[in-house]
Amino acid sequence: MELTAVLQAYPKEQTYLLEILLKYQASKPTHHLEEDELTAIADHLGLPASHVFSVVSFYSFFSMTPRGRYILQFCRDVPCHISDTFSVRETLETLLGIKTGETTEDGVFTLEYSSCLGACDLAPVLRVNDTLYHHLTVDKIKAILAEIRSGSDA
Repeated sequence: MELTAVLQAYPKEQTYLLEILLKYQASKPTHHLEEDELTAIADHLGLPASHVFSVVSFYSFFSMTPRGRYILQFCRDVPCHISDTFSVRETLETLLGIKTGETTEDGVFTLEYSSCLGACDLAPVLRVNDTLYHHLTVDKIKAILAEIRSGSDA
C-alpha cells in the first residue's frame, strides 16, 4: 500500500499518528519506516518531524531498519526473564543462525527483544508478527519455526 493511500484514509489529526504508522509499516514487505516517509507523515498531520521520529524511536514495534517477513519478538521483562527467557533467546539464535537484532540472510526472520508483551501469566512468550505464542519450550519453538518454514502463516 502506498503512503498516500494510508494518509488519505485518516483525518489530518495528531491522534491518528500511531494508527498511520502501524498501518503503513505493516503494509510494507520490509516492515520498516524510512526517514522521508516519517517526514511526509509529519507534514500530513501538521506535526514537527522530530515528534514523529521520537514516537518511532520510543516504541519497540516500529523500526527504521528493514526486517524479515516474520518478526519474532521475545519479552525481556521480569516474568519472562524468570521463566527462562534467556534460553528462549539462545534457542532462537541457534535455530535461526542469527543474533538478536539481526535478520536471516533469506529475509524471512528478524529476531528482536521486546518490552512486555502483556502476557505475564503465560510466560515465556514469543510474538511472531501479530500472533502470540505462550508457555514456550524448546520443542514449541522448533514447531513454530517449522510451521513458518513449511509455508504456513504464523
